[in-house]
Amino acid sequence: MAEDIPLEIVFEDADIAVVNKAAGMTVHAGAGATEDERNRGTLVNALLHHFGQLSSVGGELRPGIVHRLDKATSGLLVVAKNDESHRRLASQFVKRQVKKTYIALVHGWLKQDRGTISTSISRDRVRRTRMTTLRSGGREAITHYAVQRKLDSPYGKFSLLEVKIDTGRTHQIRVHLASLRHPVAGDTLYGAPREVGSKQGGRLSLPRNFLHAVALQFQHPRTGEPLSFSAPLPAELEGFLQTIQ
Repeated sequence: MAEDIPLEIVFEDADIAVVNKAAGMTVHAGAGATEDERNRGTLVNALLHHFGQLSSVGGELRPGIVHRLDKATSGLLVVAKNDESHRRLASQFVKRQVKKTYIALVHGWLKQDRGTISTSISRDRVRRTRMTTLRSGGREAITHYAVQRKLDSPYGKFSLLEVKIDTGRTHQIRVHLASLRHPVAGDTLYGAPREVGSKQGGRLSLPRNFLHAVALQFQHPRTGEPLSFSAPLPAELEGFLQTIQ
């Protein structure tokens, strides 16, 4: 269902659109959603209002959707307006030709300033909303990280990371960083505290994950032209970073 929801469109032509998704917006309805839930507030609904026609390759719940971001994650997504563009973009994802870069703030200081996490990811048998690296036989997942800044703040130690992924598993960055015991700030599902306190008694909370898809590179599905896009940290993440410092 088309809904008139504000949408930040970074790029658009006849074949594709690149949008900067806000945190708190679900990309598309799940198969188990009720009709009421399905028709409210999703990125798909916003896209249908703005563009009208989208690709049908992903099915009726996912028109135009080639890849996803978690609800509490913000940043760049490419959307397909027609089926041929969808298939060609999907092929680039399968061949790992799409380059996705994220900025994450995690609790604590990592032992290494850069590294690769390649543990497989499965759904948690007990808490079905979570993924885990502790089960065998999961799906391959590869995450690269590099520490940009180490923060020794009044609210504790944090690391600001640049993260690149070769695969796009559900919650991949979040579960991989949590497996190192450095959960993403704000990500209570994977062990981050609901709020942090300072030595002076101040309390601070972040109502979303400190995870943002900051850059996206791929080839235009029709022309093959290399395309590169970036989106700065949203105001609420920039504000959180300034406050803890």
